[in-house]
Amino acid sequence: MTIFLAVVLTSLLSVTALLALVRLYRGPTLLDRVVAADMLLATMVGAVGAEAAVNRHATTLPVLVVLALLGFVGSVSLVRFAVRDRP
Repeated sequence: MTIFLAVVLTSLLSVTALLALVRLYRGPTLLDRVVAADMLLATMVGAVGAEAAVNRHATTLPVLVVLALLGFVGSVSLVRFAVRDRP
C-alpha cells in the first residue's frame, strides 16, 4: 500500500510541476509567471511534505517552513512590484 501511495503521489506531483513549468515558460505576462513560480514552489512543499509523511520523519520540517516563507515573501514582493509599476 505504501508503494502504491508513493507512486500515485509522485505521478500527481510530477504532472503538477510539469504544468507549472509550462505556464512559467509560456506565460504572456509577469503575473502569470509569478503565479506559476508560486505554484511550482507549492508543489515542492507538497512533495517534501509527502516524503516526510510517507517515511514518517519530521527532519524536513525546517525545509518546509523556509520554502513556505520563501513562497509567501516572493509572491508578495513581486505583486507589490507589479502593482507599483502600473500607471
